[in-house]
Formats: sequence, C-alpha cells, structure tokens
Amino acid sequence: MFASLIRRKSASSNADVNDGAFESTTVSLSTAVPRPAERRGEERVSAMLRVGKMTTASGEQQLIRIKNLSAGGLMAFVASPPSVGDMVGLELSSETIPARAVWTRDDLVGLKFDHNLDLGELLAGRKPRHGFRLRPPRLEIRCRASVKVGKLYYSVDVHDISLGGMKVEPIEEYCVGKMVVVVVESLRPIKGEVRWYSDRRAGIVFDKPLEFDELAEWVGKRLELASLKASYQSH
Repeated sequence: MFASLIRRKSASSNADVNDGAFESTTVSLSTAVPRPAERRGEERVSAMLRVGKMTTASGEQQLIRIKNLSAGGLMAFVASPPSVGDMVGLELSSETIPARAVWTRDDLVGLKFDHNLDLGELLAGRKPRHGFRLRPPRLEIRCRASVKVGKLYYSVDVHDISLGGMKVEPIEEYCVGKMVVVVVESLRPIKGEVRWYSDRRAGIVFDKPLEFDELAEWVGKRLELASLKASYQSH
C-alpha cells in the first residue's frame, strides 16, 4: 500500500543540500529513528504530516514540527525537548502513539515509537476527504483570554488552542457566526469567527492560522514559567 505513495528521488540533490529549509516532512521506509544530517540513499516521499502534538508523562503538551518520519520513529523540532529516556505520547493523524526520546540536539529530538507504524495507513488517514478539513492538533492549555464581539468584551477561559482555532467559555449563543478578536495572554490579537456553540462554550476558527513558531514559543514560555513556579513552591 505504501509503495504506491512513493515518488522516485530526483536526480537533483537540492533537497539534501538545503536540508534545513524543508517544506514538508520527509518519510522513510526505514524502521530506524531518523537522526540529524542523515543522508538516505533509499526512495522517499513528501507527506502532509508536518505538525503533531507531544504530551509528557506529567501531562505537559506542546506542538512539534516533524522533520523526518519513519516506521520506527521520528525527528522533530520542539520548543522544550524531553530528556533522553523519557516516555511521551505523540498525536499523529488523530492517533496517540507511545514513544521514547532516544537522542536530543538543541531543539531537535529523536523519538522511537513503542511499535513500528504502518505508514501507509498513517498517511492515508491524513488525506483530506471531500468537504472535510483536517483539524490541527489541539493543546489542552488553560489560560484566560478576552473576546471582542462588536462593542462587547467577554472575559473567557481557554480550554484548548491549535494553529487554527480555540475553544472558549463562557460566551453567548448569539455570537455564532460573528467575527471576533481574541487576545490571549502574551499572544498578539487574533481575528476569527465563532463557528459553534454548546452550553456557553464556543469554538473560534482563526481567519489566518497562527505560525508554528509563534504558538510553539508561547507554549514554551508557559512551560518555563510553570517550571519556575513549581521550583519556587518546592522551596
């Protein structure tokens, strides 16, 4: 199944020379965990799977940018890398996969899955169906925000946030379909639209998705502050 997804490697070596300026995740047939500066002589395929979610054993969540993916593991950019040996949960294509950190280098981490993946099934699950848009991974991070609807302001709790939107409460049902401006702690004002409402909870879709680096940096700062707070309270 996976073989049908493969495209032959071009005679040009630009993709290898300009390895840092990748446009899409590189997927390998290998079961080894990808490593930095790795050069593969095998066939490769570019996939849509670029952003995932990593959850640590303590429940901390952050987005990861997947640079290389194989059946046995992946290499990704992370704002706050786990320690070697740490177990994490990876959300890929709406599936959570247990993995272990096997190496780190600056903001790169190598994660080994606890079992080899069926890449054909994984990639097929990422293909958008007619009338269906893939939903970016959501980070369940609680914080406060202000939502401006017309001339009214709502002070809300954020339940989760992704590159494409967020879930907030409390808010009123009349807001559905309204254009809003959301201001979250330490993030720039974000324009969006209230798409759904249920029991004073609403889903907001951003007009323009957040940049990965922007959200990753915001999450990283929150994790750092939480760590400093926990360290202070333990003394």
